[in-house]
Amino acid sequence: MEEEKHTEEKDKTENTKKKELEKCEKQKEEYLAGWQRARADFLNYKKEEMERIGGIVFYAQEGMILKILPILDNFDLIEKKLPQELKDDHNIEGMLQIKNHFHDFLKNYGIEEMKVLGEKFDPNFHEAVEQIEIKDKEKGIIVEEVQKGYLIQGKVLRAARVKVSK
Repeated sequence: MEEEKHTEEKDKTENTKKKELEKCEKQKEEYLAGWQRARADFLNYKKEEMERIGGIVFYAQEGMILKILPILDNFDLIEKKLPQELKDDHNIEGMLQIKNHFHDFLKNYGIEEMKVLGEKFDPNFHEAVEQIEIKDKEKGIIVEEVQKGYLIQGKVLRAARVKVSK
């Protein structure tokens, strides 16, 4: 009898331990799943935050470059109006070399000039400042570039100011 009682108590203890073990296993699985979700959420947050910071840097860079473009415009204007006999002067060559350095600098940041002459006018890329009537010219073709336009990674940084045929 006592042996049966002892066996019953032993069985109860084992059942209690099994239930506690099952409870602990279940709790472990819940904690593990919760930790994995939290880790995935954190990694997603980190990725989104890096993209956001990249966007901020991109727009800050864009603003700085927009301030540099008028300097480059002045170099282009000087080069256009420069008499041929002065183009061989060493001082003028140095100045034009600085202009080329600006262009290289912009290329390194993914900025490129728009090629507009002879292209069809597109208000997404061009700003028309004047319409010129030219015989034998299709309507809406760019005939003169007043101010260069620039793209940054395929997106318009500054629209080209142009004269268009009518």
